[in-house]
Amino acid sequence: MGIARDGCELHLSEHHGDGSPGAHVRIEVVGIADLHGELTASKYRFNRPGLEATPWRSKEVTVIDPFGNHLTFFEND
Repeated sequence: MGIARDGCELHLSEHHGDGSPGAHVRIEVVGIADLHGELTASKYRFNRPGLEATPWRSKEVTVIDPFGNHLTFFEND
């Protein structure tokens, strides 16, 4: 399974040897509020991510893929 946006493409997998299950990846983006709006507008039943302001002055949205990996999209203030 793969996802792509703005020239960045990620291939997600649950197969042995592709990576540890439950991995956490941080991906820098521009326009985090717009991305968050798109994700919440999709009304996914099992994944309703919030938009967090962090103490280290970034905004972050974390989603969990079908394989249990965490994808954190962030934008620095």
